Amino acid sequence: MLSEKTLKTMSLREKVGQLFIVRPESLEPAIRYDSEAELPQYRLQAVSDGMRTRAREYPVGGVLLYGHNIQDENQLRTFIRNLRALPGRPLLCIDEEGGRVSRLANNPAFDVPRFESAAALAAAGPEATYRAARSIGEYLKQYGFDIDFAPVADVNTNPDNIIIGTRAFSDEPQTAAPLVAAYVRGLQEAGPAATLKHFPGHGDTLADTHLGYAFTHKSWAEIDACEMIPFRAGIQAGAKLVMAAHIAAPAVTGSDLPATLSPAILTDKLRGELGFEGAVVTDALEMGAITRAFGSGEAALRALQAGADLLLCPLDYCAAFDAVADAVRSGVISEARIEESLRRKNAIFAA
Repeated sequence: MLSEKTLKTMSLREKVGQLFIVRPESLEPAIRYDSEAELPQYRLQAVSDGMRTRAREYPVGGVLLYGHNIQDENQLRTFIRNLRALPGRPLLCIDEEGGRVSRLANNPAFDVPRFESAAALAAAGPEATYRAARSIGEYLKQYGFDIDFAPVADVNTNPDNIIIGTRAFSDEPQTAAPLVAAYVRGLQEAGPAATLKHFPGHGDTLADTHLGYAFTHKSWAEIDACEMIPFRAGIQAGAKLVMAAHIAAPAVTGSDLPATLSPAILTDKLRGELGFEGAVVTDALEMGAITRAFGSGEAALRALQAGADLLLCPLDYCAAFDAVADAVRSGVISEARIEESLRRKNAIFAA
């Protein structure tokens, strides 16, 4: 953790780097990509000299591993050890929900518990969900992960939804809420920090935000009476992070701006009405919902101004980093605002 004394001695570039969680490919100068779909072919599974050089100039606060970055236990342990030794001593993050989005459990090289889906856990009840999440947290901690981008707190109310489905616990908010809370408790008691996603709710949408905008046309009163019930339960259970989604809610905000970049959603609703005091992480800023409308630098800066604390996977990490650093130097955003986010990040692992 960063002590207050350490925070005050850090350079601006060190502070800015701590805001970002990136793919390992973002640190590899030999790799340039326009879409995440291009990355599996590179099979980046080790830290190169080029990555070490870039990280000295562009330090990072976290690294997110995907399935193609992971081969087997020995490779993963070495990779994590070498990633953690990079400047900034980045946290290690993963999407390990249990079910189809599970980077380790879906790799046959790992002998870990496997679960069909959140929906299947829901049928077994809160206690089974707690035990499953605790077992996931235990093996993630064993391998060295700090943050799990789980559980899905969405309510899958739209049967035509192409991205959530059985990743959600239920299509009924009152059913989902205690299961989300049980998952948070189980995971965090094992060690890794839990992340409620995808705020303010992806379950009633149609589009895949990897490709473009998704919309909810509900009013806030309607969202509060459905989507917010599991989120409130997860926050009350102590979830350390909430992930903001690239979902526009025009009936709430009066615009088509995605929640990731919306002060009305992140500051007024999540912080203000729900009282969330933890760290807000964006969904991946490389996704089509963002890149079709914003450059990497503009997206990163807008997310910070909206109330996000951690900036996940910008398409061009160096451009995003430089935009935030330049914005602080020019007074567009204060260094105190950056430190505010770093204190929230630090609190993730406070006792």
